[in-house]
Amino acid sequence: MTETIYLAAGCFWGVQWYFDQIDGVVETEVGYQGGSVDSPTYEQVCTHTTGHAESTKVVYDTSKTSTEKILRNFFAMHNPTQLNRQGPDVGDNYRTEIFYTTEEQKNMAEKLIKELQPKFEHPIVTKVTEAPTFWPAEGYHQKYTERTGYGMCHVDPKEVKI
Repeated sequence: MTETIYLAAGCFWGVQWYFDQIDGVVETEVGYQGGSVDSPTYEQVCTHTTGHAESTKVVYDTSKTSTEKILRNFFAMHNPTQLNRQGPDVGDNYRTEIFYTTEEQKNMAEKLIKELQPKFEHPIVTKVTEAPTFWPAEGYHQKYTERTGYGMCHVDPKEVKI
């Protein structure tokens, strides 16, 4: 059985690359979520007027990995205490947000935020939101890091918890 969760953690190129390394992840796709415009383009999202986050669709095989493992990796691969930025990227489209598709995902996200908070000097600002429509990004954004070797942005390959 597979489940889908959507994760916003800065530039989606590195987020997609990171989750493609996790055993049990069977599909990823980058796109936009959480805004007010239907079918937004990258150019529109970059104006910071649509409210969309750069998001990564993560489909995982629940017989090979768990929601908990996916979310622990999410919190390990970016700084969940930074509001509207990750690494060199700044803006509301680079926010930290979990778009859940099941109550189990929501509950696990909320549990992990409480559990992990003492490990951070600043408050975790990750939002936990029921998944709105996912608008796939343009083709040139898909598997960008894998294709080009560039675009890991804030993602440290040593942090992958395979």
